[in-house]
Amino acid sequence: MTTARLDAYRDVAPKGTIEFLRCLAARVRGRSFLHVNSARHGGGVAEILHRLVPLITELGVDARWEVIKGNPAFYTATKAFHNALQGREQTITSQMLDDYVSTNRACAERLSLEADLVLIHDPQPAPLIESRPTNGKWVWRCHIDLSSPQRRAWRLLRKYVSKYDAAIFSLPKFAQRLRIPQFLVYPSIDPLSDKNRELPKAEVDAILERLAVPRDKPTLLQVSRFDRFKDPIGVIDAYRIVKKHNDCRLVLAGGGADDDPEGAAVLTEVREAAGQDPDIHVLELPPNAHLEINALQRAATIVLQKSLREGFGLTVAEALWKGKPVVGGVAGGLAVQVIYELTGYTVNSVEGAAFRIRYLLNNPDLIAKMGNAGREYVRREFLITRHLSDYLTMLVLLTQ
Repeated sequence: MTTARLDAYRDVAPKGTIEFLRCLAARVRGRSFLHVNSARHGGGVAEILHRLVPLITELGVDARWEVIKGNPAFYTATKAFHNALQGREQTITSQMLDDYVSTNRACAERLSLEADLVLIHDPQPAPLIESRPTNGKWVWRCHIDLSSPQRRAWRLLRKYVSKYDAAIFSLPKFAQRLRIPQFLVYPSIDPLSDKNRELPKAEVDAILERLAVPRDKPTLLQVSRFDRFKDPIGVIDAYRIVKKHNDCRLVLAGGGADDDPEGAAVLTEVREAAGQDPDIHVLELPPNAHLEINALQRAATIVLQKSLREGFGLTVAEALWKGKPVVGGVAGGLAVQVIYELTGYTVNSVEGAAFRIRYLLNNPDLIAKMGNAGREYVRREFLITRHLSDYLTMLVLLTQ
C-alpha cells in the first residue's frame, strides 16, 4: 500500500494545516509511538492505522503497529465482549474469559511493547496492560459505542481500563466513570487513499461494470461489514417501501474483519432477505477493495448507514467527502456527521428511512446542495490531518 507524503495534503486540508503539523511534530521528534489492535485488515481501525502510522513516521516519530492474534475461541470471546459492550445481551462464560486473558498474555510475550506512548485499540488487546513495561505511558483507545454497555461486560473490562494512564473515546456519550483522564478524538478518513481519492468517470463506470451493477436508475448504497448492528435487513425493508413509489436499486457492499466470526452468518441472512430481486445487489468484497468502494460511493445517489449501534461510522464521512447526502441511524457518531437537513437526515425507523430516501429522490437539487455542504464539513472535521494533530498533541501532553 502506497501512502501519500504529508505535503500532498496541502490541496485538500484546510489552509495552514501542514505547517501546524510540522511545528507540533518538532516538539516530539525522536519519541516512540506504538499502536496495538487485533486486526491488520478489515474494519475502520486497521484502515486508519494503515494511513496514520506512515505519516507519524514521516514527521520524525518512531511509530510502530503491532497486532495481537488468537485462535477461534479468542475471537468468539472478543466478539461476545464487543456485542455486550454495545448493549446486546450476551453470555460471557468463564472459559471465554480464560481465552481472552490467556491469549493476551501469550501475545505480550511475543510482541515488543516498549514505547514512549502505547495506544491500545479497543477491548480485544486491553489486558495487555497487565504486561506493560516499566517505562512509557499507556492509553486505551475505544472505537466502539459504549453509551449503554451490558454492565457485567463493562465491569470485566473496566478492571483493565482503569490501569491505563488515560482513555480516548470517539464521542462524549461513550465516556465512562473512570479515575483516569479521558480525551475526545474523532476518527478520520484519508482523502488521498484509494478509497477516497478522485476517480475519473470512466474508471467508475468500468468498476461498476465489473461488479455487475448497472447505472440505469438511482442507486441506494450501504457500505459496511455484514454485522447485525449495521441493520442490513432494515435497509432492505426501507428499500422495498421506496421501491413501491420510486424505481431504484439497492447495493449492500461489505465484507468481514479478521476478528469478526459472525460475518458469514449475517451475510447469509442478508442474501435470504434480498431474495431474487434483480435490483438488490449484495456484494461481498475483500478487505482491499478500496477502489471498488470508492467507485460505488461516487456512483450512488444516496448513501445509507442505518446502524443500530455504531462507534463512529467512517463510511458516512467517506460518502460526504464524495458529495453524497446520507440517511443514517442516530447511533454513535452518525449524528455528529449527518447534520440534519444540512448533510443528510438521521432516522429512527425503517419507515423514517424510506420517507427521507423518497424525499431526496424527489428533490435532486437538494441532493446536490447537501453533497456540497457535506464535503466541506468533512474537510474541516474528519480528515486524517486533523487526526494526526490530535495524536501528536497527546504525545506532547503525555511524554514530557
